[in-house]
Amino acid sequence: MVWGGFSLHQRTPLYQVVGNLTGQRYRDEILAPIVLPTLQQIGPNAVFQDDNATPHRARLVNDYIQQTGVVRMDFPACSPDMNPIEHVWDELDRQVRANHQPPRNLQQLLQML
Repeated sequence: MVWGGFSLHQRTPLYQVVGNLTGQRYRDEILAPIVLPTLQQIGPNAVFQDDNATPHRARLVNDYIQQTGVVRMDFPACSPDMNPIEHVWDELDRQVRANHQPPRNLQQLLQML
């Protein structure tokens, strides 16, 4: 699994999630080192959108988001059609599948993404 984010003028690096993503790992490996600095670069009007995946809604994640002052957009559960990142993942999938040489291993797939 990979995690990535984007805004109107920038995107985060893709992050490979190895194993199960817990709330603590989400906070420590994604929110603190990737999301928070990106939101700070965007500026004071930045709004964070994630889905309602279990790790995203863990109490320690909610506490961290409150403590850091991140503004989080309320987002209905099970609404992938409303989540713009799903369109990005779809386009990445199409581009990888259109490549004449499909990836032979995980490392090649990550490089293609």
